[in-house]
Amino acid sequence: MKQLTFEIKTNEQIAKNIYRMQLCGDTTGILPGQFVNIRVEGQFLRRPISVCNVEQPLHNTPQPLNTTTQPLNNATQLLTIIYKVVGVGTEAMSRLPIGTQLDVLTVLGNGYDLSKAGDKPLLVGGGVGVPPMYMLARQLREAGKAVRVILGFNTKDEVFYEEEFRALGCDVTVTTVDGSHGIKGFVTNALDGQQSYYYTCGPLPMIKALLQAAGTHGEVSMEERMGCGFGACMGCTIQTTQGPKRVCKEGPVFPASELIL
Repeated sequence: MKQLTFEIKTNEQIAKNIYRMQLCGDTTGILPGQFVNIRVEGQFLRRPISVCNVEQPLHNTPQPLNTTTQPLNNATQLLTIIYKVVGVGTEAMSRLPIGTQLDVLTVLGNGYDLSKAGDKPLLVGGGVGVPPMYMLARQLREAGKAVRVILGFNTKDEVFYEEEFRALGCDVTVTTVDGSHGIKGFVTNALDGQQSYYYTCGPLPMIKALLQAAGTHGEVSMEERMGCGFGACMGCTIQTTQGPKRVCKEGPVFPASELIL
């Protein structure tokens, strides 16, 4: 875990109640599937947000006025997070202007194990479970894997990052519950059973349905309310076949075979 200062470079709405924020700072050590914990002024608890991507910023990107931006170095990169406005904390985040300095805990959680992917990994994201799939997909594509992605939403107004995954060279399928975009139904309606291994993140009902349909040969990122975000308070503990485990510390990624749902 690291406690660092990041500066907001962008903070924009990209779908219904969905915002993308890019932060400039030291992203050393961040892996696909890990998360950051952001202090929001006026809120007692930090906001845990999955990492969507880490990339080198353009050196000629115009800088906002009246900021204390430091020269770029090898550790200074853009950290992209995508979050949904669901309460006062995330609503306050959506109003933060470019140039705001944020106190961020990084390199939290264990992340996905890319060594198990095989040749045809399947990535399944539902709603705000989509963002951690992006960095994972990018690294798997860079390793030469034929990546299939299934993205699940309730309606077309909530769809985001479909084209970003396509730009990576992924085979992308979108499902919406109301059929307003892509395949009508749930992510399980798009399964074809051809994957070598699967990775997923999303709401619990989706995860339960996916495990029933696809089996346990995969990894699941679990969502739980967190207090500290680094394993001290035990507030995010879940029961597994290996005993109690903390989502923020031993997770958020677990082998599907360990989960008791």
